[in-house]
Amino acid sequence: MQPPRLDPLPPGLVSLDDHQRHAAQLLDADRLAFFAGAAADGLTDAANRQAWSALQLAPRVLQDMQDSHTRTRLLGRTLDWPLLLAPVAHQRLAHPDGEIGTAFAAQASQTGMVLSTLSNTPVEQVAAILQHEPALAPPLWFQLYLQPDRAATLALLRRAEAAGCQALVLTVDAPVQGIRDAERRHPLQLPPEIRPAHLPLSVHQAGPGLCQGLAASAPGWDDVRWLLEQTTLPLLLKGITHPDDARQAQALGVAGLIVSNHGGRTLDSMPASATLLPRVRQAVGNDYPVLVDGGIRRGTDLFKALALGADAALLGRPQVFGLANAGARGVAHVLRLLRDEFEAAMLLCGCARIAQIDASRLFINR
Repeated sequence: MQPPRLDPLPPGLVSLDDHQRHAAQLLDADRLAFFAGAAADGLTDAANRQAWSALQLAPRVLQDMQDSHTRTRLLGRTLDWPLLLAPVAHQRLAHPDGEIGTAFAAQASQTGMVLSTLSNTPVEQVAAILQHEPALAPPLWFQLYLQPDRAATLALLRRAEAAGCQALVLTVDAPVQGIRDAERRHPLQLPPEIRPAHLPLSVHQAGPGLCQGLAASAPGWDDVRWLLEQTTLPLLLKGITHPDDARQAQALGVAGLIVSNHGGRTLDSMPASATLLPRVRQAVGNDYPVLVDGGIRRGTDLFKALALGADAALLGRPQVFGLANAGARGVAHVLRLLRDEFEAAMLLCGCARIAQIDASRLFINR
């Protein structure tokens, strides 16, 4: 597949917040609400940012920094750096290239990508982009919403397997959509040219009465057991925040967890991801894959996530703001900014390897 046309990068974008502010000027109100909106009063959304910012670093100086690198191992693969693009639905609402642009940016920057069930681009096309150079291909995972009909879920799973996805990510924290004030003020209607590539349009729309609608078919632990029986791909659960749920998932044979409050988009008044992460890590031990998302906006945030026990982090909204600003080039710029900041944080804190980033690099005032 030919790369998309490269849009010019707007001047003055030197941070992920710059990208968000600029994208907010470009996107229609309903599309901005869809991507940036938070549940209710936005307390959890704000807490995610504030919690990372509140953590302070404890740098070490005069360390041996020869042969420094950002590579790490996760689920049996080597990642070029410990970040993946989180699943974000309907990316063509941000830019005509949609997930195609995001995939080209991920491939160029050697960044893993988790493709949404509600992508506007088929998984086969995204896989072809990421696997264009197999020796350099970053990971491609497929995010899965369990469907009311298990046959439909199984069809999605088989399609992801056939496309060459290396893992499945089951979202478990959104059996219903959060109550988002911005989206209620600016309701979104998908235009005819933008449709989900993997599901009928009506599948993920709630009918009247939440408890009689989607919640009635909300996934349970039996569904997780069933899914594990259907595939040999590693299965991660996204949306784990309670230590008891973490331990139950580990006992079932789930391959890993993503600590997530859905970016503050589902249930408001939850703790920040940075607050939840250490509790989940303690529950499952040090050798079990744990990732985190929510509020990552600086390379220092990624560094802090690893110091708190994450093996890697996922980046959600900022990728779409970069996409809105300049298509594939905008997403690549977002990733370059974050990676430069992360590498600087590693070097300034005296960490030549990912394995050296631990709680000792956080300043604790006792």
